[in-house]
Amino acid sequence: MSSVTPSAALPPPPAVKPGHDWRQAGEAWGRSPTDWACLYEHYSIEVLGAIFAGTGVHRGVDVLDVACGAGLAVRIARGNGAAVAGIDASETLLAIARERNPDADLRLGSMFELPWPDGSFDVAISINGIWGDCGGALREMRRVVRPGGRVGISFWGNGTPLDSRPFFLALSQHMPETKVDGMRSTNRIARPGTAEAMLVDAGFQVIERGSRVSTIEWADADLAWRALSSAGPVVPALEQGDPDRVRRDVLTAIDHCRAPSGIYRFQNDHQFVIAEVPN
Repeated sequence: MSSVTPSAALPPPPAVKPGHDWRQAGEAWGRSPTDWACLYEHYSIEVLGAIFAGTGVHRGVDVLDVACGAGLAVRIARGNGAAVAGIDASETLLAIARERNPDADLRLGSMFELPWPDGSFDVAISINGIWGDCGGALREMRRVVRPGGRVGISFWGNGTPLDSRPFFLALSQHMPETKVDGMRSTNRIARPGTAEAMLVDAGFQVIERGSRVSTIEWADADLAWRALSSAGPVVPALEQGDPDRVRRDVLTAIDHCRAPSGIYRFQNDHQFVIAEVPN
């Protein structure tokens, strides 16, 4: 792809999200790292295929995964022949990511302050890492992607199926109101046109918007709870509420996901947007 443009042609320096504590976020998401890595992280398989196709993740391409978690997307991108770097706020998730990807450049830090020079990558992706209050992170992604390069981001939509809705409603009954407000703020990106506007504001040209149905399955209620409770937003509910009641309410909320076989089939509208850095 094209060479790096002068830094003067880039948007203004990124503003760190007000009140953002990436270490606190990392602690929440890294609370149950092996459960997340083995029981939940593969929720993204369908949308990863779409984003990799839309951004051109293949042999010889330099890729950055922002909020790389336990490194599933990094592993698959490497399998496609790409050279991959990643950043995440959780040291425990990164430990697993490094085991999976010993030759990848994986760093602990904030997506609002990426530790790579301007124009370092051909492609940057973020799988459910960019939300409604993350414009500064998009500007950082714009800075580190070369002209002509592409980004792909994903997030939960508002369409059907949306099994995450009753799940989050059940959680909200056990969370501090400030955390509930925070979830509403992050979920603004699901509104039609919001992700596109954020990308344009960050200096990208939008290429494509699409969706996939995310499907993840668990053999029984115990595995379903272990998987769901490994997600960062569950931590405030467990800290404020009675963990047994949180578990009961969550499993009740997703009882409709249980098939006659006993398998829990958790499905969600998974939206993605592909954008490009202008030449």
